[in-house]
Amino acid sequence: MLDAFKPWLGQHQIIAQALMAGGVLFLSFASYFVTKHYLLKALSKIVKNTRTKFDDIFFEKAILRRLSYVVPITIIYYFAHLFPLADDIIRKGSIALIWWFILLTVGGALTVLSDIFPTLDMSSGRPIKGYIQISKLIIYIIGGIIIISSIFGKSPLVLLSGFGAMTAVMLLIFRDTILSFVASLQINSNDLMRVGDWIEVPKFGADGDVVDIALHTVKVQNWDKTFTVIPTHKLIEETFKNWRGMQVSGGRRIKRAVHIDLESVKFCDEQMIERFRKYQLISDYVQRKQEELELYNREENIDTDVLVNGRRMTNIGTFRAYIEAYLKNHKKIHQDMTFLIRQLPPGPNGLPLEIYVFTNDTVWSHYEAIQSDIFDHILAVVPEFDLRVFQNPTGGDFAKLGTT
Repeated sequence: MLDAFKPWLGQHQIIAQALMAGGVLFLSFASYFVTKHYLLKALSKIVKNTRTKFDDIFFEKAILRRLSYVVPITIIYYFAHLFPLADDIIRKGSIALIWWFILLTVGGALTVLSDIFPTLDMSSGRPIKGYIQISKLIIYIIGGIIIISSIFGKSPLVLLSGFGAMTAVMLLIFRDTILSFVASLQINSNDLMRVGDWIEVPKFGADGDVVDIALHTVKVQNWDKTFTVIPTHKLIEETFKNWRGMQVSGGRRIKRAVHIDLESVKFCDEQMIERFRKYQLISDYVQRKQEELELYNREENIDTDVLVNGRRMTNIGTFRAYIEAYLKNHKKIHQDMTFLIRQLPPGPNGLPLEIYVFTNDTVWSHYEAIQSDIFDHILAVVPEFDLRVFQNPTGGDFAKLGTT
């Protein structure tokens, strides 16, 4: 007779299980609704009323919203015993999901931290993105082990012991990551590079500002507005130039030579000396130099009727003195840094007269304008000293030969 009621009891058990499942789902959904629409909104008002802006950023990035999913999953976990047939599956799945959302929350918090850190005074342009990425990688690996161990019901230590045999494979897989991490440590500990630095990496065709330093790559925006992405560990292996030292010093070097035609170099005669006296920048120099030479020649009883005897002023020496005086009086030249006006060894292109000075403005466009203005003046004033700038023969020179 009881056999006749078994189908009815079975149907009611299924209905009871379905009702309990619906009740648990309703309770979990209600907890999620309350958490998201009431608790988080109340927390949002508290955050907005605080003085610091960092908690606002954390809240706006929906980091706490991810934790709101943990509440309904926790409720499902604690009511899993109501479903004996699926108890083990529900508990393991719930634990795995709880750990998953915790990992997402921690990862999001680290991402926000990497965004906030550059805005702090203590950052000084030092990137922490590489450290954040390696931290997230380690956290995700540990979290993944915990999730897998919870699903299979094994201790995390059992899974970790199995990784010993996979060490060689892991090293091969994460070779670039390990190299990049070590390179990031070297870059940061030695302060080799910061976001915003102007660097040159000839091998990769990079010449511009560093806009991002990540774990695996360094992103450089070149002056033509293109981007070059360089593996972080390659920067340590190869040579690169960082212009930060120039920018910090407040001076940028001008190192350029004017090549003088050797045939135009000569001793100064009286007419030239009188003309040079009228040049305001070197009038005192000409007077002083002439008195010095006359005194020397007189004391040494030198016959000055012959040009090669004794000491005499030359147009190239006077021109060099003029350039020095001109740059000494130039407001855009840094007077406290290396200041040289020197002759280099003569060669097939004439006599190089090199200007080696520093501007007091490091902005690229300003620097180029200052340098151009200086050499505009120098090239224009060369003929005033009866000198010529060396230039290889051109078509016009050969045409003149044809007419003579």
